[in-house]
Amino acid sequence: MNSSTEHSPVFLVFPPEVAVPECQLRDLTATSYGTQSPLKKLFATKMKILGTIQILIGIMNFSFGLVFLFTMVEPYPRFPFIFNTGYSFWGSVLFINSGAFLIATKRKTTESLVKLSRIMNFLSVLGATAGIILLTFGFILDRNYICGYSPENTQCDNITVLFLGILSMLMIFSIIEFFIALFSSVLLY
Repeated sequence: MNSSTEHSPVFLVFPPEVAVPECQLRDLTATSYGTQSPLKKLFATKMKILGTIQILIGIMNFSFGLVFLFTMVEPYPRFPFIFNTGYSFWGSVLFINSGAFLIATKRKTTESLVKLSRIMNFLSVLGATAGIILLTFGFILDRNYICGYSPENTQCDNITVLFLGILSMLMIFSIIEFFIALFSSVLLY
């Protein structure tokens, strides 16, 4: 094989009677049909962002559960109510899974993946609702007695402030997760 013929360009010249008439070019038009509402289009473009937020909320819930686990040492006899329920751990699994399915649905939309994403987001809504209820009970039960029944210890006051701050953040994250999962399961599909 000769190297000079290997890279030589080829030009094709057609006679004028082979050209496409202009009337045929004008008849070719594309029509797009908008079947989704503008709200659904807005959320469909933001599914990856919403899924990422769900995953981050799940990681933060898990991290706060670890803080509860490692700060409860011997002088403080009582675990917080929310830690006893395990919400920080099972709630984070629900939130991370629903966010992962939402991102996967954005990447590859199949009917089974959409159904799984909807189911996971519905379970995440139920988990966030249960978390809000459990956190409300946690505020009521643990407000004064996280360190036991001896309030004169100043170190106990610091631990109580820390735990109430964590409970507040868990409540905020649960409310945000509730709305994101609700919008994802109801409005997107």
